[in-house]
Amino acid sequence: MEEKNEAVKELKEKLLLKRKNALHNLTDEEVAECDRFCEGYIDFMNKAKIEREVVAYSIDLLKKNGFVEYQKGMKLKAGDKIYRNNRDKAILMAVVGTAPIAEGVRLCAAHIDSPRLDLKQNPLYEDNELALFKTHYYGGIKKYQWTTIPLALHGVVVKADGTRITVTIGEDDNDPVFCVTDLLPHLATAQMTKPLAKGITGEQLNILIGSRPFKDDEESGSVKLNIMNILFEKYGITEADFISSELEAVPAFKAKDVGFDRSMIGAYGHDDKVCAYPALVATVDCNAPTHTVVTVLTDKEETGSDGNTGLCSAYLEYFIADIAEDLGSDGRTVLSASECLSADVNAAFDPTFPEVNERNNCAYINKGVCVTKYTGARGKAGTSDASAEFTGRIRRLMDKNNVIWQTGELGKVDEGGGGTVAAYIANLNVDTIDLGVPVLSMHAPYEIVSKVDTYMAYKAFKVFCED
Repeated sequence: MEEKNEAVKELKEKLLLKRKNALHNLTDEEVAECDRFCEGYIDFMNKAKIEREVVAYSIDLLKKNGFVEYQKGMKLKAGDKIYRNNRDKAILMAVVGTAPIAEGVRLCAAHIDSPRLDLKQNPLYEDNELALFKTHYYGGIKKYQWTTIPLALHGVVVKADGTRITVTIGEDDNDPVFCVTDLLPHLATAQMTKPLAKGITGEQLNILIGSRPFKDDEESGSVKLNIMNILFEKYGITEADFISSELEAVPAFKAKDVGFDRSMIGAYGHDDKVCAYPALVATVDCNAPTHTVVTVLTDKEETGSDGNTGLCSAYLEYFIADIAEDLGSDGRTVLSASECLSADVNAAFDPTFPEVNERNNCAYINKGVCVTKYTGARGKAGTSDASAEFTGRIRRLMDKNNVIWQTGELGKVDEGGGGTVAAYIANLNVDTIDLGVPVLSMHAPYEIVSKVDTYMAYKAFKVFCED
């Protein structure tokens, strides 16, 4: 009987798929390594909440590690490290490999924009002696989640003379914060009978920014005047300068450890900075790759990747074409031989809301980085759907290098769905698959990820780049 049980056990190990909690497969030293990596990630998250700040952070890190700004026509050679800044809102970087560029590049692509509240072009108004900003939400949000939380203001204002002013208010402990108000329960009977999606409307996402009138003016609009006077004294801007500004209201929360065991990280903007940071660091740590490594941190994914800083733009294609030419090949040849990890998050299984997932095909916290063969909605609309051959290659690469990984879909069939930048890169004739970190409360002002999963994303990108 004992021999039979042992034979059955061996057969199960050989034939059946098992995805265990990663912590059962890691030593204490390996867990500590995950935690150390995430200390850097937490620092990054507290310094770079919007795409412009991610680009600035990345350039600083790249320069410190020997990367130089790329100019077309540079005489490139193996080991060279270069980057290109696209309008301060997207960035490309490359490490030249020893193999001919015609053999293709190892491409990692992540996005650095996150759902938020953008100020309208004429945002400032006064109503009943309260000053407020009108907003237009960016990306997919649950509007009610953005009320009654502290907000910070990030971005730039370009003045009439072309001077660019950088704005960050609400992050320092001595800064004021801002807030979208909501009804008290006592007076919200009608509101609470509405469907959840309509309890707060887009036009109700107005940010409260002040209440004191200008001291020498008793006329209507004096609170608005006082706010503009404060902004003029601090930044030298007038109300007309809002027209040429990009100001984003984001949660003022700091990234913090979550749980008694400190196993998770809570922060605004894990989607998709929890993939962008590991991809960035993996590229920095890649010193002598065989194939040229290219990493792009892109903008506009949350609104469809349109615009000249999103991946529907040709800027990635142009960059690869330029370095291909400098290395004696052409962009079409290089792209057709390339491989890509589209680094984007997936939804983690939440036991509080189990009904939206199919348990055999969803991602779980602490089970490693998630390989997503296809995304899309309904009948796989909007996905590239990686081939079995390329999926098999990534599977072998992860197993060979002891990267803990899992697979997952974005919810049950017909439950919803979503997309990534994978399709836009695959459209360039590049073998592409999604790989990223599972996230709880995705697109909420405060999202949750696992430290182990975050480190495994870094490890996956690094072995991919070095393969």
